[in-house]
Amino acid sequence: MSLNEAKLAQQLRAEGFGHTYVWLDRPNASYPDHTHATQTAHIILDGELTLIMADRSTTYCTGERCDVPAGAVHAARMGPTGCRYLIGEK
Repeated sequence: MSLNEAKLAQQLRAEGFGHTYVWLDRPNASYPDHTHATQTAHIILDGELTLIMADRSTTYCTGERCDVPAGAVHAARMGPTGCRYLIGEK
């Protein structure tokens, strides 16, 4: 699946996400419980990301989006091929 990164970033900005950027994580990378001061949106461009938040684990794949509210405690784990994703912050 080919995703138009510029169009997706424009869509996030239209939703009020003033800062957007692409992030790349290595295979099986993980982040322990943490929070962000801002709301974040993550659109998966390639690979997969498992988000653990509020005692729920959900895996997102290419083309899918997950949002994390400001201040929400969450953890993340990348899939076996890593994950490349577009992040928006507001």
